[in-house]
Amino acid sequence: MRVPGSGPASGELKHLRLRRELQELARTLKPGEALPGERQLEEMFEVSRITVRRAISDLVRDGELVREKGKGTFVSHGMVRSVLHLASFNEDMRAAGFVPSTRVITADLDEPPEGAVAHLRLRTDESAYRLRRLRLANDAPVSVDESWLPPALLPDLLAEDLTGSLYRVLSTSGHPVRRVEQTVQASAASEEIAPLLDIAPGAPVLLFHRRSFTGPEGPGVPIEYSISTYRSDRYQISMTLAQ
Repeated sequence: MRVPGSGPASGELKHLRLRRELQELARTLKPGEALPGERQLEEMFEVSRITVRRAISDLVRDGELVREKGKGTFVSHGMVRSVLHLASFNEDMRAAGFVPSTRVITADLDEPPEGAVAHLRLRTDESAYRLRRLRLANDAPVSVDESWLPPALLPDLLAEDLTGSLYRVLSTSGHPVRRVEQTVQASAASEEIAPLLDIAPGAPVLLFHRRSFTGPEGPGVPIEYSISTYRSDRYQISMTLAQ
Protein backbone atom coordinates (compact mmCIF):
# COMPACT_ATOMS: atom_id res chain seq x y z
CA MET A 1 0.00 0.00 0.00
CA ARG A 2 1.44 3.39 -1.07
CA VAL A 3 1.16 6.27 1.37
CA PRO A 4 -0.31 9.38 -0.33
CA GLY A 5 2.41 11.85 -1.22
CA SER A 6 5.18 9.25 -1.16
CA GLY A 7 7.03 7.31 -3.84
CA PRO A 8 8.55 8.32 -7.19
CA ALA A 9 5.83 10.81 -8.14
CA SER A 10 6.32 12.70 -4.88
CA GLY A 11 10.10 12.70 -5.31
CA GLU A 12 9.70 14.08 -8.83
CA LEU A 13 7.47 16.91 -7.57
CA LYS A 14 9.95 17.79 -4.81
CA HIS A 15 12.79 17.90 -7.32
CA LEU A 16 10.90 20.18 -9.71
CA ARG A 17 9.71 22.44 -6.90
CA LEU A 18 13.22 22.74 -5.48
CA ARG A 19 14.58 23.52 -8.93
CA ARG A 20 12.20 26.47 -9.24
CA GLU A 21 13.04 27.66 -5.72
CA LEU A 22 16.76 27.50 -6.45
CA GLN A 23 16.22 29.48 -9.65
CA GLU A 24 14.44 32.16 -7.62
CA LEU A 25 17.23 32.12 -5.04
CA ALA A 26 19.86 32.49 -7.78
CA ARG A 27 18.06 35.56 -9.15
CA THR A 28 18.57 37.32 -5.79
CA LEU A 29 22.34 36.81 -6.10
CA LYS A 30 24.91 38.34 -8.40
CA PRO A 31 26.79 36.32 -11.04
CA GLY A 32 29.69 34.56 -9.34
CA GLU A 33 28.09 34.57 -5.87
CA ALA A 34 27.87 31.26 -4.02
CA LEU A 35 24.70 29.40 -3.15
CA PRO A 36 24.36 28.04 0.38
CA GLY A 37 25.94 24.60 0.91
CA GLU A 38 24.00 21.38 0.31
CA ARG A 39 23.40 20.78 4.03
CA GLN A 40 22.03 24.30 4.44
CA LEU A 41 19.78 23.88 1.40
CA GLU A 42 18.44 20.62 2.87
CA GLU A 43 17.42 22.47 6.03
CA MET A 44 16.10 25.55 4.22
CA PHE A 45 13.79 23.60 1.90
CA GLU A 46 13.26 20.46 4.02
CA VAL A 47 14.32 18.03 1.33
CA SER A 48 16.85 15.22 1.05
CA ARG A 49 20.48 15.53 -0.08
CA ILE A 50 19.58 13.51 -3.21
CA THR A 51 16.86 16.01 -4.15
CA VAL A 52 19.23 18.94 -3.61
CA ARG A 53 21.94 17.40 -5.77
CA ARG A 54 19.51 16.50 -8.54
CA ALA A 55 18.05 20.01 -8.73
CA ILE A 56 21.52 21.59 -8.71
CA SER A 57 22.74 19.19 -11.41
CA ASP A 58 19.83 20.19 -13.65
CA LEU A 59 20.62 23.90 -13.23
CA VAL A 60 24.33 23.31 -13.84
CA ARG A 61 23.47 21.43 -17.03
CA ASP A 62 21.25 24.32 -18.16
CA GLY A 63 24.04 26.82 -17.52
CA GLU A 64 22.29 28.67 -14.68
CA LEU A 65 24.67 27.45 -11.98
CA VAL A 66 28.36 26.53 -11.96
CA ARG A 67 29.77 23.85 -9.66
CA GLU A 68 33.44 24.15 -8.68
CA LYS A 69 35.04 21.14 -7.03
CA GLY A 70 36.06 21.84 -3.46
CA LYS A 71 34.55 25.34 -3.53
CA GLY A 72 30.79 25.05 -3.96
CA THR A 73 28.02 26.07 -6.35
CA PHE A 74 27.87 29.55 -7.86
CA VAL A 75 25.47 31.63 -9.92
CA SER A 76 26.55 31.44 -13.55
CA HIS A 77 27.58 34.47 -15.57
CA GLY A 78 25.33 33.07 -18.29
CA MET A 79 25.84 30.64 -21.16
CA VAL A 80 26.25 31.80 -24.73
CA ARG A 81 24.32 29.60 -27.15
CA SER A 82 25.84 29.99 -30.60
CA VAL A 83 24.30 28.73 -33.83
CA LEU A 84 27.08 27.45 -36.09
CA HIS A 85 27.68 30.11 -38.74
CA LEU A 86 30.42 32.36 -40.06
CA ALA A 87 30.59 35.19 -37.54
CA SER A 88 33.06 36.92 -35.28
CA PHE A 89 33.12 36.49 -31.51
CA ASN A 90 31.69 39.97 -31.06
CA GLU A 91 28.78 39.24 -33.39
CA ASP A 92 28.11 35.96 -31.57
CA MET A 93 28.04 37.63 -28.16
CA ARG A 94 25.81 40.51 -29.23
CA ALA A 95 23.38 38.11 -30.92
CA ALA A 96 23.15 36.20 -27.63
CA GLY A 97 22.46 39.39 -25.67
CA PHE A 98 25.92 39.82 -24.09
CA VAL A 99 28.34 42.74 -24.18
CA PRO A 100 31.65 41.52 -25.68
CA SER A 101 35.10 42.79 -24.78
CA THR A 102 38.67 41.72 -25.48
CA ARG A 103 42.02 41.89 -23.68
CA VAL A 104 45.14 41.45 -25.80
CA ILE A 105 47.61 39.08 -24.11
CA THR A 106 50.18 38.74 -26.90
CA ALA A 107 50.64 40.48 -30.25
CA ASP A 108 54.01 39.91 -31.90
CA LEU A 109 56.01 37.90 -34.42
CA ASP A 110 56.79 34.35 -33.35
CA GLU A 111 57.59 30.87 -34.60
CA PRO A 112 54.28 29.31 -35.71
CA PRO A 113 53.19 25.75 -34.88
CA GLU A 114 53.12 23.10 -37.60
CA GLY A 115 49.39 23.53 -38.22
CA ALA A 116 49.80 27.24 -38.89
CA VAL A 117 52.85 26.68 -41.13
CA ALA A 118 50.91 24.19 -43.23
CA HIS A 119 47.72 26.24 -43.49
CA LEU A 120 49.36 29.61 -44.14
CA ARG A 121 51.84 28.02 -46.58
CA LEU A 122 54.84 29.43 -44.77
CA ARG A 123 58.46 28.37 -45.05
CA THR A 124 59.67 26.32 -42.09
CA ASP A 125 61.94 29.20 -41.03
CA GLU A 126 59.32 31.92 -41.54
CA SER A 127 57.73 33.82 -38.64
CA ALA A 128 54.05 34.74 -38.38
CA TYR A 129 51.96 37.11 -36.32
CA ARG A 130 50.83 35.52 -33.08
CA LEU A 131 47.76 37.16 -31.59
CA ARG A 132 46.51 35.78 -28.26
CA ARG A 133 43.44 37.41 -26.74
CA LEU A 134 41.11 36.85 -23.80
CA ARG A 135 37.49 37.19 -24.91
CA LEU A 136 34.82 38.17 -22.40
CA ALA A 137 31.04 38.43 -22.27
CA ASN A 138 29.64 40.88 -19.71
CA ASP A 139 33.19 41.03 -18.30
CA ALA A 140 33.27 37.27 -17.61
CA PRO A 141 35.95 35.20 -19.44
CA VAL A 142 34.57 32.98 -22.19
CA SER A 143 37.54 32.02 -24.36
CA VAL A 144 41.22 32.42 -25.10
CA ASP A 145 41.84 32.83 -28.84
CA GLU A 146 45.26 32.28 -30.39
CA SER A 147 45.46 33.39 -34.02
CA TRP A 148 48.35 33.06 -36.46
CA LEU A 149 48.40 35.38 -39.48
CA PRO A 150 50.75 35.96 -42.47
CA PRO A 151 52.85 39.17 -42.29
CA ALA A 152 53.16 39.26 -46.09
CA LEU A 153 49.42 39.96 -46.44
CA LEU A 154 49.05 42.04 -43.28
CA PRO A 155 52.19 44.18 -42.86
CA ASP A 156 50.47 46.74 -40.60
CA LEU A 157 48.49 44.33 -38.41
CA LEU A 158 50.24 45.19 -35.13
CA ALA A 159 49.37 48.88 -35.61
CA GLU A 160 45.64 48.06 -35.67
CA ASP A 161 43.23 48.12 -32.71
CA LEU A 162 43.13 44.42 -31.84
CA THR A 163 40.66 44.73 -28.95
CA GLY A 164 37.73 44.62 -31.36
CA SER A 165 36.78 42.24 -34.15
CA LEU A 166 39.72 40.66 -35.97
CA TYR A 167 37.38 39.93 -38.88
CA ARG A 168 36.73 43.68 -39.16
CA VAL A 169 40.47 44.37 -39.19
CA LEU A 170 40.99 41.77 -41.92
CA SER A 171 38.12 43.20 -43.95
CA THR A 172 39.37 46.80 -43.77
CA SER A 173 42.85 45.52 -44.71
CA GLY A 174 41.39 44.15 -47.94
CA HIS A 175 41.31 40.50 -46.87
CA PRO A 176 37.79 39.68 -45.61
CA VAL A 177 37.20 36.14 -44.41
CA ARG A 178 35.17 34.31 -47.07
CA ARG A 179 35.34 30.69 -45.94
CA VAL A 180 36.18 28.79 -42.76
CA GLU A 181 36.99 25.18 -41.95
CA GLN A 182 36.46 24.41 -38.28
CA THR A 183 36.64 21.45 -35.92
CA VAL A 184 35.49 21.28 -32.29
CA GLN A 185 36.60 18.79 -29.68
CA ALA A 186 36.37 18.26 -25.93
CA SER A 187 39.57 18.90 -24.03
CA ALA A 188 40.98 19.80 -20.61
CA ALA A 189 42.21 23.26 -19.64
CA SER A 190 46.00 23.51 -19.61
CA GLU A 191 48.04 24.96 -16.74
CA GLU A 192 48.64 28.05 -18.90
CA ILE A 193 45.07 28.61 -20.11
CA ALA A 194 43.15 27.78 -16.91
CA PRO A 195 44.05 30.96 -14.93
CA LEU A 196 43.05 33.16 -17.88
CA LEU A 197 39.60 31.54 -17.99
CA ASP A 198 39.32 31.54 -14.19
CA ILE A 199 38.94 27.76 -14.00
CA ALA A 200 40.99 24.93 -12.51
CA PRO A 201 43.64 23.14 -14.62
CA GLY A 202 42.05 20.07 -16.15
CA ALA A 203 38.54 21.56 -16.17
CA PRO A 204 36.51 20.66 -19.29
CA VAL A 205 36.80 23.06 -22.21
CA LEU A 206 35.86 23.18 -25.89
CA LEU A 207 38.79 23.39 -28.29
CA PHE A 208 38.17 25.02 -31.69
CA HIS A 209 40.66 24.71 -34.56
CA ARG A 210 39.80 27.15 -37.34
CA ARG A 211 41.34 27.63 -40.78
CA SER A 212 40.14 30.80 -42.51
CA PHE A 213 40.39 31.84 -46.16
CA THR A 214 40.10 35.13 -48.00
CA GLY A 215 40.05 35.96 -51.71
CA PRO A 216 37.52 35.29 -54.47
CA GLU A 217 35.30 32.24 -54.84
CA GLY A 218 37.03 28.88 -54.93
CA PRO A 219 39.63 27.47 -52.56
CA GLY A 220 40.64 30.97 -51.45
CA VAL A 221 43.83 32.29 -49.87
CA PRO A 222 44.74 31.21 -46.31
CA ILE A 223 44.53 34.22 -43.98
CA GLU A 224 44.26 32.87 -40.42
CA TYR A 225 44.96 29.75 -38.38
CA SER A 226 43.45 29.84 -34.91
CA ILE A 227 43.06 27.73 -31.80
CA SER A 228 40.33 28.88 -29.40
CA THR A 229 39.72 27.46 -25.94
CA TYR A 230 36.19 28.02 -24.61
CA ARG A 231 34.81 27.47 -21.13
CA SER A 232 32.34 24.63 -21.62
CA ASP A 233 30.08 25.99 -18.87
CA ARG A 234 29.69 29.32 -20.66
CA TYR A 235 29.50 28.36 -24.32
CA GLN A 236 27.17 26.01 -26.13
CA ILE A 237 26.92 25.16 -29.83
CA SER A 238 23.55 24.89 -31.53
CA MET A 239 22.74 23.63 -35.00
CA THR A 240 19.78 22.69 -37.16
CA LEU A 241 19.98 19.65 -39.41
CA ALA A 242 17.63 18.87 -42.27
CA GLN A 243 17.54 16.31 -45.03
